Amino acid sequence: MITVALIGADGAGKTTVGRRLEDELPLPATYLYMGVNAAASNRLLPTTRLVRALKRRSGTVDDAGPPDALDTRLEASSRGRRDLRRGARSAARVLNQMADEWYRQLIAWREVRSGKVVVFDRHYFSDFLAYDMAGDDRLPLDRRVHGWMLRHAYPRPDLVVFLDAPPEVLLARKGEGTLEALERRRSDYLDVEPHALRFAIVDATQPLDDVVAQVSTLVVDVVRDRR
Repeated sequence: MITVALIGADGAGKTTVGRRLEDELPLPATYLYMGVNAAASNRLLPTTRLVRALKRRSGTVDDAGPPDALDTRLEASSRGRRDLRRGARSAARVLNQMADEWYRQLIAWREVRSGKVVVFDRHYFSDFLAYDMAGDDRLPLDRRVHGWMLRHAYPRPDLVVFLDAPPEVLLARKGEGTLEALERRRSDYLDVEPHALRFAIVDATQPLDDVVAQVSTLVVDVVRDRR
């Protein structure tokens, strides 16, 4: 059938809505996490699982998502003199990340071919549009390669649904980040629209049942149009 990506800042309800859709869509559906937080993922490349296990053993597990765009560019500027060893580690990490991204995409293709709607919780393209795909020459080469792959080779969802809520609401729900950072993330997600095959905004401050019903209608409409 099709793929649909739920995007939005932490606290917008992506995981909750995605899991509800898996059970309540009037079509066969499956849920697939498409973000960088290995702890939240329901499918992991074996090498990613191994790396995570080793980091857990050493106490260095980091499950944070993509950093704020401004922080990323400032960090990239300061990393221009990284030694070869750190550069090699960074390149290996990005290569494994890209392999994990394609592994999950293969899973999505398999499910689509079997006649299911694949509901993505997050999506790499939307998460990294303002970062690795920013075209900033100060970014390390490995991050620019990652950005090129996402922009030019990685498949995009048939439908992107932005679960939108004011930064004040998101901060109250999750208690993480700042209003300024959440507002920048909202702007980043709105910038996805020109690159999406189909893009819709759903008010995530509505009651959960209403949000799920509205997204479900959008999905069914896309499937109907395809047919």
